[in-house]
Amino acid sequence: MVAQKGKDLLLKIDDDGTFLTVAGLRSKRLAFNAETVDITDAQSAGRWRELMGGAGVQRASLTGAGIFKDQASDAMVRGAFFAGTILVWQILIPAFGTVSGPFQVTALEYSGEHNGEIRFELALESAGSLTFEAL
Repeated sequence: MVAQKGKDLLLKIDDDGTFLTVAGLRSKRLAFNAETVDITDAQSAGRWRELMGGAGVQRASLTGAGIFKDQASDAMVRGAFFAGTILVWQILIPAFGTVSGPFQVTALEYSGEHNGEIRFELALESAGSLTFEAL
């Protein structure tokens, strides 16, 4: 994969069947993790750790920071946080694919300087099975 523009990594939220881009995100980070299940025992070759394939819990987390540029995405993100609802989100990764599925907003922070714009940071945690569609 050749170098891609960071601004092309898009975060979208499901708005009644249509995905609405969360506006103004200047930085985004998507991470996938899987827990391991250690099955090492006294007979493990050379005392090397052994892991059970496919047994651990998988999860994805996404963080983003920027400025809200439209009221629709601001209201949806804020509403999801305060209601504790789990919504369908979509992350578009250029020249790679799209990750979609349920996420919960687990952190929402606002900050600003007296001579600057209001900034926000958000964190999402996967809340179910995710799908991946290659581009």
